[in-house]
Amino acid sequence: MSNSVTKKARTVLLNQHPVVIWFTGLSGSGKTTLATAVETELHKRRIKTFLLDGDILRSGLNSDLGFSDADRSENIRRTGELCRLFNEAGIVVLASFISPFRKDRKMVRDLFPEKEFVEVFVNTPLELCMKRDPKGLYRRAKNGEVVSMTGIESAYESPQSPEIEVLTEDLSVEQSVELILQKTLPLILP
Repeated sequence: MSNSVTKKARTVLLNQHPVVIWFTGLSGSGKTTLATAVETELHKRRIKTFLLDGDILRSGLNSDLGFSDADRSENIRRTGELCRLFNEAGIVVLASFISPFRKDRKMVRDLFPEKEFVEVFVNTPLELCMKRDPKGLYRRAKNGEVVSMTGIESAYESPQSPEIEVLTEDLSVEQSVELILQKTLPLILP
């Protein structure tokens, strides 16, 4: 039995187009800070959103996964499927994940029509991420307490052609949010 309420019907009801805004970058780059700030601005505009963050999913849905390359890929695969469900419901999803591998980000991108997925590369130099170190992960990696730290022992493959690149070393949070909204609002608003 197929669902009689379609994605198009949900889009009309919600008066918005569903878009996945996928934030990728190193730990400490500012992904979640920006995703949260963008969600706040979208909410002010009465746009229905949901924010997914790597820490949140790893404490629940993906709690059975570690940090091997295979587990990292599975984390992103599951997240992509969750984003797809929210997208079918007509919701704008803000997904904040290191998502270190290009192939995994492409796999998620391929789940969506072209204008329903926006990759935001939060491009922050490793040195600045290490200085910020909001979770103490880089310090713990240096002390041998964290293995396979992305950007240190494990690779981070920067996006080759993201829709948006945010240089957090040069832009304030407010400037970054404005840049992201300029490029995403036309996709979201009917």
